[in-house]
Amino acid sequence: MADNSTLVSETGRSLLADTSVLDSKIIETSKENVFPGSVLDVEEEMPQIETRVVLVQEAGKHEELLKALETIKIMEVPVIKIKETSPGKSEEKLIKSIIHMEIKVPYIKTDTIEELGDSDSPEFETIFVVSDFQDSTFNNLCKADCRVIGPPVVLHCAQKGEALPFSCRPLYCASMLNLVLCFTGFRKKDELVKLVTLVHHMGGIIRRDFSSKVTHLVASSTHGDKFRIAVSLGTPIMKAEWIYKAWEKRNEIDFCAADDDFRNQFKVPPFQDCMLSFLGFSDDERANMEEMTEMQGGHYLPVGDERCTHLVVEESTVKDLPFEPLKKLYVVKQEWFWGSIQMDARAGESMYLFEKSESPGLKKSVSLLSLNTPNSNRKRRRLKETLAQLTRETDMSPFPPQTPKSCARPSKNSTPLPLKQSARWQVAKELYQTESNYVDILTTIIQLFQVPLEKEGQLGGPILAQEEIKTIFGSIPDILDVHIKIKEDLEDLMINWTENKSIGDIILKYSKDLLKTYPPFVNFFEMSKETITRCEKQKPRFHAFLKINQAKPECGRQSLAELLIRPVQRLPSVALLLNDIKKHTAEENPDKVTLERAIESLKEVMTHINEDKRKTEAQKQFFDVVYEVDGCPANLLSSHRSLVQRLETVALGDDLCDRGEQVTLFLFNDCLEIARKRHKVIGAFKSPHGHTRPPASLKHVVLMPLSQIKKVLDIRETEDCHKAFALVVRPPTELNNKLLSFQMTTEEPPKEDWLKMLCRHVANTICKADAENLIYTADPDSVEVNTKDMDSTLSRASRAIKKTSKKVTRAFSFSKTPKRALRRALMSHSATEGRSPSSANESYIGSRLTSTSSLAGVPSPSLVSLPSIFEKRSHTLSRSTTHLI
Repeated sequence: MADNSTLVSETGRSLLADTSVLDSKIIETSKENVFPGSVLDVEEEMPQIETRVVLVQEAGKHEELLKALETIKIMEVPVIKIKETSPGKSEEKLIKSIIHMEIKVPYIKTDTIEELGDSDSPEFETIFVVSDFQDSTFNNLCKADCRVIGPPVVLHCAQKGEALPFSCRPLYCASMLNLVLCFTGFRKKDELVKLVTLVHHMGGIIRRDFSSKVTHLVASSTHGDKFRIAVSLGTPIMKAEWIYKAWEKRNEIDFCAADDDFRNQFKVPPFQDCMLSFLGFSDDERANMEEMTEMQGGHYLPVGDERCTHLVVEESTVKDLPFEPLKKLYVVKQEWFWGSIQMDARAGESMYLFEKSESPGLKKSVSLLSLNTPNSNRKRRRLKETLAQLTRETDMSPFPPQTPKSCARPSKNSTPLPLKQSARWQVAKELYQTESNYVDILTTIIQLFQVPLEKEGQLGGPILAQEEIKTIFGSIPDILDVHIKIKEDLEDLMINWTENKSIGDIILKYSKDLLKTYPPFVNFFEMSKETITRCEKQKPRFHAFLKINQAKPECGRQSLAELLIRPVQRLPSVALLLNDIKKHTAEENPDKVTLERAIESLKEVMTHINEDKRKTEAQKQFFDVVYEVDGCPANLLSSHRSLVQRLETVALGDDLCDRGEQVTLFLFNDCLEIARKRHKVIGAFKSPHGHTRPPASLKHVVLMPLSQIKKVLDIRETEDCHKAFALVVRPPTELNNKLLSFQMTTEEPPKEDWLKMLCRHVANTICKADAENLIYTADPDSVEVNTKDMDSTLSRASRAIKKTSKKVTRAFSFSKTPKRALRRALMSHSATEGRSPSSANESYIGSRLTSTSSLAGVPSPSLVSLPSIFEKRSHTLSRSTTHLI
């Protein structure tokens, strides 16, 4: 792009020159070593020249381009100054500078270059704007060493309020502005020349040798020193297609080739040009690794195939290779495979070469433990001492991670304790040991997983988003800080042990901190596990990251999810140990009462956690309902409302929806949400953070307050009716009761339990104590309910035909009546009958629960004369003899 070096001069003359004049004599110095007035001196010595912007052919017809040029007032102009090196020598050097000069005439239009005639005159500084960088006019301008730019450069400068730039090469757009590229692996000169030319046209800079200043390496092969250095520095390694696709977008003003979303499509995959084989893995793991290989641009072959470039070995199961490998074959550990995926580039093989496990030290240790020798007694004694030592080490730390320096603290316990101690001391020692191990586990979680994921400048970019990291680890650092302090206090207590030392005081001292740090993590632990599972499936780099780190000895062969469950288990474990210490504490010991208080404080923390968790789960259930039901009313969300039960049913009447449709009932403590299954599921919703939410599978029908339910009918089981029940409801806008009948489609909960639960919440809503009086038993014939044909093929076909006919009717209805027009018609009809518009309006609102058959005067099987039924209750209805639990 434009050269930003500035003129340094003492004496001499100024010349206006094109970049072709610049040769090896030119010295470019940075602005940091220049006197502020040097450029002004040059401008004072500069002859008066005229600046021109010439629009060639099609560029002159671009209206947006003409408006942009009218807003640009200055351009960059190159200046050459000749200066003698010393007074006594005639040798001269050229010093280049870029200055800004005013554009007096916005633009000049021309169809041919010959019309100007003076384009190479030093009295003019001319910029040619050309739309096509491949035609003969462009080639002629390049041969004449003219300054050529494309329309996108002009539009870009106008948008940014910048001067027209100087470039020693034709510049079409600024898509690769400030990018420094280096090439490797290209064997065809014509292809390389074409790529370099396009990069220059987009404002990029090319470097022959790779250095830290290179921003992108364009590679045709994954071999060579440049590739290895780029991997070690974390420099993005791109395919040649990246440049071609960027050139296709050259007319987009705001496009940048370095944009992550665009660039990541063309990164060289880790296993490009690689043929992999896998040895020593289980069938499932090998299948997973083969799938990952193809996802990352590689191919896999059977073990022993001569075309194979890499043999990946499970070092813990394979002790020797089944064949002699070829010299060109890399035999690597599985860490190389996962490491390459994690860094999103092929890792160097030299660090991960597989070596046969023939350790002389191991053989020596085995021979020393052999008991089949004349000196077996001495060796048995040595073995016994060795095992005793191992037992002591294991007893002190059954989970031995390499604690990082940032979190490790030297143990103060350097003096041996007496061999025989009280039972109270033994349990206190166990509390300290488990606390020490717990601190080590939390430290491992943070240092081995959280810190690397949060680290800036990761090779290949961030593995996870910050929101995902926060969701996974939550308040683990805060929990660790509290337990480090508890461990230190327990360690001091064990060093200075006496039977009167108070263990309960230590727990009470940090009870408030425990109450503050634990609930946020425990309440969202399930969400943390779900995030780990989802990210591991969707993000190969995170899957590789877990594979590498979970295999380290610090993890003790446990996964991240298994390690994260330790905080959930810790407080109950501490409570049990404190109970055990209390049992071995004398009655006269002051710590007896303190331990009881400490145990109560832990129970309080756990109760608070459970209560918070219950509230959190209830809120999550609320939002699950809102997301699952399309058109769910916003007023369903309320702080005092909770979800009690969900029930899957089939509609037995036509009031709410078509008979036989699948209906879901959501029972809340004060209302009943009724939704039907969607006939057509919409696409998935994607949140701003990238999380995809499943599409809504249900459609809202009605949200009914429980106070509208007047009776609950338990319909008797018969040969033609199974698991059916009905609700007698009265909407506030209706004069008569409605009967809504359903058939349960699930075994859980049992119908009897469901009806009792429903009646109990209805009674609570209307402030009645006799919930059992709401349940009535009814015969199927009395309410005209039948479930016999619900599961028949003919019934399903009939319902499908009915839905299809409705869709066809709607599709061919060319004169659809708007709802507002229909409402006005109803209101006017009511007015002619002497009713007020308000009553008509109320009737319209209540029509949601009014069946079409009742409007037509035809009796519906599910809508009968309810008063007559209850008048003959002695014959058709009997009160349920069941009692509420």
